[in-house]
Amino acid sequence: MTTREQSIANLCEVLLKRRDALRQALAGDLSALKELREQSSGDLVDHALDAAQDEISSQLAEVESRELAQIDNALERIRTGTYGICEVTGKPIPLARLQALPYATMCIEAQRELEKHGGDMRNVADWSRVLDADGHDNEMTLNDIEMDVS
Repeated sequence: MTTREQSIANLCEVLLKRRDALRQALAGDLSALKELREQSSGDLVDHALDAAQDEISSQLAEVESRELAQIDNALERIRTGTYGICEVTGKPIPLARLQALPYATMCIEAQRELEKHGGDMRNVADWSRVLDADGHDNEMTLNDIEMDVS
């Protein structure tokens, strides 16, 4: 077995462990969402806070679901022997990139080109959606929430 083949076997183990962790996290996120929705008691502030937590949990579950799909895709590529080959150039993706992002489907150059030309990034696990557009996690206080209590 070559060094690259051994590295890919190791990455397969990493992907399997991450997949299991994501599945457990998603199961927990979904049960937490269900619990939040079932708890209908409390005042308006409680409902507002529950709604905010519900939104954050939904976004987190969405990101985790996308990452899980990418991991499943990577595991399928390992099974078919196409893992580690750039979908754009057909060249091997460097091991350093695969170790940093085990479900990468493109080499860095192809990824940069895609992003530069506004390529479709819907399949990328995008944690920036959890943050505000400026990339900062802006905290919110109760004073920031406007409510009609009449």
